Amino acid sequence: MAKGNILIVDDNKSILSALDILLTSEFQTVTTLSDPNQIPTELRKKDFNLVILDMNFNAGINTGNEGFYWLGRIRETNPEISVVMITAYGDIELTVKALKAGATDFVMKPWDNAKLIATLKSALQLNLSKKEVVQLKEKEKGLKSEINREQKYIVGSSPQLMQVLNLVRKVAKTDANVLITGENGAGKELIAQEIHRLSERSQEVMVSVDMGAITETLFESELFGHVKGAFTDARENRPGKFEVADKGSLFLDEIGNLSFHLQSKLLAAIQNRQISRIGSNQTVPVDIRLICATNKKLESMVHEGLFREDLLYRINTIQIEVPPLRERENDVLVLADFFLKKYASKYNKPSLKINQQAQDKLLKYSWPGNIRELQHTIEKAVILSENNVLKPEDFFMRPVQSGKNITPEITLEEMEKRMISLAIEKNNGNLSAAADQLGITRQTLYNKIKKSGQ
Repeated sequence: MAKGNILIVDDNKSILSALDILLTSEFQTVTTLSDPNQIPTELRKKDFNLVILDMNFNAGINTGNEGFYWLGRIRETNPEISVVMITAYGDIELTVKALKAGATDFVMKPWDNAKLIATLKSALQLNLSKKEVVQLKEKEKGLKSEINREQKYIVGSSPQLMQVLNLVRKVAKTDANVLITGENGAGKELIAQEIHRLSERSQEVMVSVDMGAITETLFESELFGHVKGAFTDARENRPGKFEVADKGSLFLDEIGNLSFHLQSKLLAAIQNRQISRIGSNQTVPVDIRLICATNKKLESMVHEGLFREDLLYRINTIQIEVPPLRERENDVLVLADFFLKKYASKYNKPSLKINQQAQDKLLKYSWPGNIRELQHTIEKAVILSENNVLKPEDFFMRPVQSGKNITPEITLEEMEKRMISLAIEKNNGNLSAAADQLGITRQTLYNKIKKSGQ
């Protein structure tokens, strides 16, 4: 039996019965209609590959105009569907006209069973080929943004980092789901990229999704895709991140920020390894390697009813904890030198050096924003430098409060609120800059501001 869903439209019920009997054993599903006005409804219900369309539906009319009208409607709805026209009143002129109008083929009644089946199977293959081309083009659009991402590298040789990389090498060769945990800016995405680079899927793309930056209304469209016309702004078919990542790796960053009711939709896609685009009933199988990351304590969130326990079990077959920079003291100066060379080249200041006193200052600082904070600190120092030697005063780090200055009665929520206010004030209301300083995404900052009523 050939794959493929066929819709037969003919006002003669005897014709419908004969074709149904003939084709049921040859194709996956066969649907019959005697009223062409039901065609749009059927096309919305199911993803058809092929339509057998009669050309005349009213007694005494043999012009074929009705068939041409519905041919146009079908192709307008789905240009990839193969349409085979069928009629008892045909000639060469009508055949040529039908093919020019977009029909795949033309069959005369009465038909030869063997020839009809061969014609329909050829039309089915044409449809499958067209759909494959469309899917490849759609995936190519999604791939471009992933391929053009800046290449980043893991830098350091501390024992703590080496222990993590040793675990990465063991895990990478498997297809096990991995959960990467650690503080903001510690390098969780770099670890995800290393897992992908060392995996059997390294020749395919790794698609990254910041779950904290996706609004709830766009969640399904971003991850599962949509078809044209599914909602107001859906002007074309678009594959979701799951489809773009097919045969490769899907990295879901900040997964702890996903709201509870959306977690069930993500879980279903991960479990079933298939998705449906918004506006489509067709399921699309996906073959992905899942890697997630979070700076949150998901076990605590499970106990608080904020994170699904079954989703947690599904995503953390292997858990990798990335150590904060303050525990990788040997790597601070190595990373500082790496970023110095990078930004000295970028800003055309090739002779820059960091003096000993400045190095001591970098080593003494606790780096609450981890590698991301160090990177921004070095870049800022390079931009503002006026001499070839960077001194302690060239590095601007956020002040660290001593424990005796912290009021015991203050809550963590209030402390967070104050830090956000200070960051926004310091950056003159620029939320993106404030988010960078705090080591969180702009969307996460916006959510915290909204929650606290600031």
